[in-house]
Amino acid sequence: MKHRFILILAIAALSTAACTEYLETTPTTKVSDIMTWSDQQYTDLYINSFYTYIAEYGQFGSLQFSSNMTEGLTNTLKYGSPTPGSHYGDSNNYLFYPERITNQGSLLDVWSATYNRIRRVNEFLVSLGKYSKYSDEVNTRYEAQARFFRAFLYFQLAKRHCYGADGGVVLYEDVNFVKDKAHATEAETWDFISSDLDFAAANLPARWDAANDGRINKYMALALKSRVMLYAERWEDAKAAADSVIINGGYALVDDYAKSWKGDNSESIIQFKYSLANKLSHAHEIYHVPYGDFTRVGEAEIGGTATPTQEMVEMYEDKDGNTVDWSTWHSTSPVSARPPYDDLEPRFQATVLYNGAEWKGGVMECTPTGNYGRYMKYRADGYPNGRTVTGYYLKKFLQTTTDEEFDSMIISNGKRGDATWVELRLAEVYLNRAEALYHTGGDALADVNAVRARVGLPAKTSVSGDALFDLIRRERTIELSYEGHLWWDMRRWKLAATEYNNYRCHGIKPEGSPGSYTFEYVEVDDEDRKFPARLYVLPIPTSETNNNSAIKQYQAWL
Repeated sequence: MKHRFILILAIAALSTAACTEYLETTPTTKVSDIMTWSDQQYTDLYINSFYTYIAEYGQFGSLQFSSNMTEGLTNTLKYGSPTPGSHYGDSNNYLFYPERITNQGSLLDVWSATYNRIRRVNEFLVSLGKYSKYSDEVNTRYEAQARFFRAFLYFQLAKRHCYGADGGVVLYEDVNFVKDKAHATEAETWDFISSDLDFAAANLPARWDAANDGRINKYMALALKSRVMLYAERWEDAKAAADSVIINGGYALVDDYAKSWKGDNSESIIQFKYSLANKLSHAHEIYHVPYGDFTRVGEAEIGGTATPTQEMVEMYEDKDGNTVDWSTWHSTSPVSARPPYDDLEPRFQATVLYNGAEWKGGVMECTPTGNYGRYMKYRADGYPNGRTVTGYYLKKFLQTTTDEEFDSMIISNGKRGDATWVELRLAEVYLNRAEALYHTGGDALADVNAVRARVGLPAKTSVSGDALFDLIRRERTIELSYEGHLWWDMRRWKLAATEYNNYRCHGIKPEGSPGSYTFEYVEVDDEDRKFPARLYVLPIPTSETNNNSAIKQYQAWL
């Protein structure tokens, strides 16, 4: 059985003044309250607006890292611009100068925006209790949906602000957002989120009827819980939630990895379907296409803003599951031997475009003079304008339409697209359970091998201890690449301050022409990347501490 999240937004179809009024953040009139709870179609419109939160905090939205990918703060992705700006140099600024992340604010700060959304959910819950005349069953299902979204929102705060005895966020269950309230402990924060997800899982259907297909269901709540409990280091809870999804949820890994993150399939658990017709779109794709994909006459090249690094490429095994020796291509001088791109496993082929790769009927030529793909040294220009500073392009998330179709879609829609955002899929749940089993002494290897089997890689055997954890880490990095996990994972594992400190990333610069290429190992940074340990917890913003006398700044930020 296939379950999927499909946004059911009919808001645009209702344009009367009354409908506009009731959708305000804080219903203030009796008319709006009566209207909201007078008919389920109006109540649905209210709760449907919460579904957009899934997209806003995803890779295609603006609230995870101000439209940048957090992988740009890891060793797997390089933003090609030194000039500040979303999709451009913001990531580099934080990599090289992490002191710019302060309690005065940062692009990773979502405190105020998220509490505004939490208040909206709480307003829904309070008004449900006051005004709804629906049956207990209907009311409970509305409450369960709303509490799922409240948990989702609090998780966005918790993954930023929970770290040991000093962490935790302010918890509100109603609309009484008092001015002076202390933040909860880390344990209390995780308890609150877990309770909301448990309520959602216990009171939502395993499957909705056809008219409501795509609404949050029992297994979506449990899938999110399997993720949340890893951050909380509550391994048994993570395992139990993942067990329910894998055993009873009716999901299945798709055969083709290249389709796994595209949505509308058996692997997709929570997804957000953008719709150009309903003016729900994003600009992610246009910023990552290779040089030559956007070719409208009179328009400047665009794309290539963030590209995979050589460090990421070297994580992949070959098709037979063997570790690849890249030492030949670490030479300080160009070499004529072609890198073993064609021998790498299917997830590489689906994720990375490289010199010689076939793409949209053409062949990539990522040289300094290439016509389909083009190399640029970092800082040679303020903006990449379609060029790559690593020799690679990010293929994942790009649509495979022809150049003409792509140009037409992008131009006619203001350089915006509508590729689906998959927030959570079954492969992650397998890897969540693998990590939980690693900590509880279960068979973590079986879940890792289930994910590997999908792409035809041989099973790993006789792996335990630190080697098993390293395997889980590597599989998460590869399987979930560029889906918004790695930087957060490295923080919760407490590894970022060691592995992401005082290092530089690399790429491969091709030169020449087909049949006579050379390949040069190049640095793509001109100074060391840094990750101070204080970033394991992000600060409470000054806007909160200045107006809340009961809250205390985390020790790391005093």
